[in-house]
Amino acid sequence: MQSQDTALVLFSGGQDSTTCLAWALQRYARVETIGFDYGQRHAIELEVRPALLAKMRALNPGWDARLGEDHMIDLGLISKISDTALTSNVAIAMQENGLPNTFVPGRNLLFMTVAATVAYRRGLNVLVGGMCETDFSGYPDCRDDTMKALQVVLNLGMATRLKVETPLMWIDKAQTWQLAEDCGGSALVDLIRFDTHTCYLGERGAAHAWGHGCGTCPACALRARGYEQYVAGKAA
Repeated sequence: MQSQDTALVLFSGGQDSTTCLAWALQRYARVETIGFDYGQRHAIELEVRPALLAKMRALNPGWDARLGEDHMIDLGLISKISDTALTSNVAIAMQENGLPNTFVPGRNLLFMTVAATVAYRRGLNVLVGGMCETDFSGYPDCRDDTMKALQVVLNLGMATRLKVETPLMWIDKAQTWQLAEDCGGSALVDLIRFDTHTCYLGERGAAHAWGHGCGTCPACALRARGYEQYVAGKAA
C-alpha cells in the first residue's frame, strides 16, 4: 500500500470504474469516489452506485476502512451543449469524422477537471480513471497522450502535484476481468457481473453470464466478449 498517497476514483457504477476502485483500494490509504450526472441516457448507472459502494465495503474490511466519502456532481450542462447517443434517444451510429456518436465531446476532460478541483479541496493527490486505449471506440479523450497532457495542464493551472492513474489503459476487457479477480477474487468478479451497469441503452432486464444489459450495444458487446475470453483463458 502507498500510504503517503490518497486517491479520488472516477466511479460511474460500471465495470471499468468498479475495477479501478478495487485497484485503488489495494494501494492507497484513503480513497474517495466521484460520480457525474450529465443527463446520460443510461442514468441507471447512477442508481446502482450506492448499493455497489456498500457491497464493495462488505467484501473487504480493509476496503471498508479506507473507502471514504462519495461525491455526486451535477454536470447536466453536458447534455445541454452536446448532441450524442449517450445524451439523447437516438440510434447509435458512426459519424463522418470516424467516431461513433456515443462519443461525448469534452466529457472526460471536464470529468477530470472537476475531479481535480474536488481533490484539491479534499487534500487527495491521485486521480484514478478507467480510460483505456486498448478496448475502446476511438474516443480521443481516452488516449494515454490525452491523460498525460491533462495531468500537466491540471498541475500547472492549480500549482499542484496531482498524479493521474489509468490502470486499464493498456489492457483489454478480458484482462480487466482478470484484474478484478486479482484485486478481489471471484466475489468481486460476481459483484461486477451482476451489480454494475455498462449498457449504453440503460437496460437491466434478465442477467447474461457477463451481467445485465441489452446485449447488442457496443458497450454490452465489448463486455460480453471480454468475459467470454476471460472464462476461456481460465479453462485453458
